[in-house]
Amino acid sequence: MMKKYLSNLNLYILLFFCFFIYSFGLSGDFLFDDYPNLEPLGTYGTIDSWDKGKNFINSGFAGPTGRPISLASFLINDNTWPSLAYSFKYTNIMIHLLNGVLLCWAILLLLRNYNYKEQQAIWIALIASSIWLLHPYFVSTTLYVVQRMAQLATLFTLIGIVGYLKARLLLPYKPLQAYFYMAISIGICTILATYSKENGALLPLLVLVLEFCNPNKTYKPIWQWRALCLWLPSFAVLYLIFRKLNFSEDLWPNRNFNQVERLYSEARIVTEYLYHLFFPQIEGRGLYQDGYLVSKSILQPITTLYSIIFLIGLALSAFIYKNKYPLFSVAILFFFAAHMMESTVIGLELYFEHRNYLAALFLFLPVAAALYTLKEKIEPKLVYFIIVIIFSILSFFTYERAKLWGNTDELLLYWAKNTPESPRAQSTIAMTLMEQGYILESKQHLEQSLERMPQSALLNMQLLLQKVSYGIATEEDFKLTTERLAKQPFDAQAIQGLRVLTEGIIANEQQCIRYCQFTLGLIQHLDQHAGYNKISVYRRMSPYLQAKIYLAMHQESLALASYYEAIKRYNDVEAGLMMVAELGTHGSAQNALNLLNKVNEVYQQQDVSKLRRSKAEYDMEIPRLKKVLTDQIKSNSDR
Repeated sequence: MMKKYLSNLNLYILLFFCFFIYSFGLSGDFLFDDYPNLEPLGTYGTIDSWDKGKNFINSGFAGPTGRPISLASFLINDNTWPSLAYSFKYTNIMIHLLNGVLLCWAILLLLRNYNYKEQQAIWIALIASSIWLLHPYFVSTTLYVVQRMAQLATLFTLIGIVGYLKARLLLPYKPLQAYFYMAISIGICTILATYSKENGALLPLLVLVLEFCNPNKTYKPIWQWRALCLWLPSFAVLYLIFRKLNFSEDLWPNRNFNQVERLYSEARIVTEYLYHLFFPQIEGRGLYQDGYLVSKSILQPITTLYSIIFLIGLALSAFIYKNKYPLFSVAILFFFAAHMMESTVIGLELYFEHRNYLAALFLFLPVAAALYTLKEKIEPKLVYFIIVIIFSILSFFTYERAKLWGNTDELLLYWAKNTPESPRAQSTIAMTLMEQGYILESKQHLEQSLERMPQSALLNMQLLLQKVSYGIATEEDFKLTTERLAKQPFDAQAIQGLRVLTEGIIANEQQCIRYCQFTLGLIQHLDQHAGYNKISVYRRMSPYLQAKIYLAMHQESLALASYYEAIKRYNDVEAGLMMVAELGTHGSAQNALNLLNKVNEVYQQQDVSKLRRSKAEYDMEIPRLKKVLTDQIKSNSDR
């Protein structure tokens, strides 16, 4: 009892210490994907009703499920936008600590199921979960607000594993109760984890790994139950993942790699993940991963071949030594299984640290077990000294990294300077120089970066944007930008730059006189570019931007025709109503009414489940707008 009390006390001290270290990162701001995911908090004003809350929860676009549980969790911190990052980061830290507690419990239950002695199980569980909890690699997941999605998927996965392992211990005594609770734990938690982030669907496969590595064959779930509750959902998820196998050359027009190149590259990346997990550092690659070197073949670069051999050897050893070293096999096979979705054939960006948050849960089990074995063979005080050294290094690195994350400007510049091959990083440096008033230096930096990275559409568009914003852009600059874009691969951020360019010039009449026609020509030229025409976001946006430019140029008939085409491509009543408002504000009421009628046609055909607001709201809003525009037309005709 005394040892259990001391173990609990050690865990509480660890949690408090971990929070203290992470608290230095609370002063950081929002980053990158935080903005598009959280801005809908303010789309319809303050979220103060169920309908507005539901609209936000259903506004997700980050994955096929929309991740509504993760979005709902953000309402804990605020119900409007703009907001402050502090409370969001605080909640993320609390979730990280809770995950640490659940991991400790899960390991303890795992070892009990594997027939480890209680004292040994407690000791290993505490050490292994402490390493995971204090590891600097997970600072980027915890302090990057939007990665709460990865945290919640891990949270529900851990709850499912705990529930399964706890119920499994009942098999010798209450088998029916055990099967029921095991099934419930896996079923409910898989759903909750998946609707937090899609890789939560891997929970049955991860439990299958734990079951496969279990050396205790005395009490094992019957094969019928395993087939129904573990094998069937695991194969279903793997089928959904690997049915995307497609080795065609131009599978992903918005990526600079195809599927074969992605698989080759991921071999190097997963190897790098493992290296950084076992040899931690203060700050890694950060979020500027667009410049990561793609493996063009198994020998280019040669580290691709070395990585493939290493990973195959690691996987084989996990199978070969499963009975002799079950914790080693659990660590490796769980890690690989958890990477099945994000590090194989799906066309995601190549490299992100947060993909290891779930995958590394049991990775440090062999380390803790080895330390326990060592404790029995040499002087225990020496082993405790080694543990203190390990914890001290991890704590120091995590503290330094959290402190860096607490200063967003410094963090972004650190990443930018340490990733010279990243266009996004160089874009950040140029923007920082411009914000500090170094206009010429910013322009020179972009031009030099473009010389090194001529394929970057992002840097190309940013250079034009900066010249336009300071009124020094010429027709030649627009022509040069157009020529470069025609040769450069699609870049979503470059397209966002095109939107910013359009919004900027139409807001200023003098800017529009100088640049509207040039910008229109640029967009129309891209319409003929095969690479851009394949991208749905650009196909929708192109006629919309053209409509706004025509409207600013007082060519209302052309604007109306472009708005018609935009509504057809968006096929969304909310987007259509926004266009009606623009045309009604800056154009004639009659054309706005004609456009509203077109929007109403879209509304009548739109799936009710995909509406951003309730059907009742649209049933009131569309007739109200129609009456306002009709009254305005009558008023104008009476004058």
